[in-house]
Amino acid sequence: MTKATKLLTALPPPQRERLMALAREVSFAEDTRIFEAGGTADRFWVIRSGAVSLDQRVTSLQRVTVASLGAGDLLGWSWLFPPYQWDFGAEAFSPVRAYEFEAQPVLELCEEDPQLGLTLVRIVSEILAHRLESTRNKLMEQYSMHRRGVV
Repeated sequence: MTKATKLLTALPPPQRERLMALAREVSFAEDTRIFEAGGTADRFWVIRSGAVSLDQRVTSLQRVTVASLGAGDLLGWSWLFPPYQWDFGAEAFSPVRAYEFEAQPVLELCEEDPQLGLTLVRIVSEILAHRLESTRNKLMEQYSMHRRGVV
């Protein structure tokens, strides 16, 4: 499996400083819904502490956790790709502290500094590839357990 990439540590220091100039510190209480699938994706976060679960609604009453995120992890990538809507929901699993970035100023910074933009897109792509691989592995494990009658 690929190694999990952390956005802020993967950015070279000068680019990280430029990005961090756009950050604001936020916090979410435990059980706070941070965003819902289908909502407007106009920001993202880097988790400083705590845990966030990404979920997918299965029925009107049931959500399935598809990933758990912690310190250093990127929360939200839909702000980078049209139609700029969240693909999953997110909920604070514990009290969370995070850096919040509004998408528009970050996208403007990427236009001003194409090297930073390219680096950011590559890092986000690595993060997405890792999460896709993790999800695939979980699905294969679930399928295997189901076939053996464990589930």
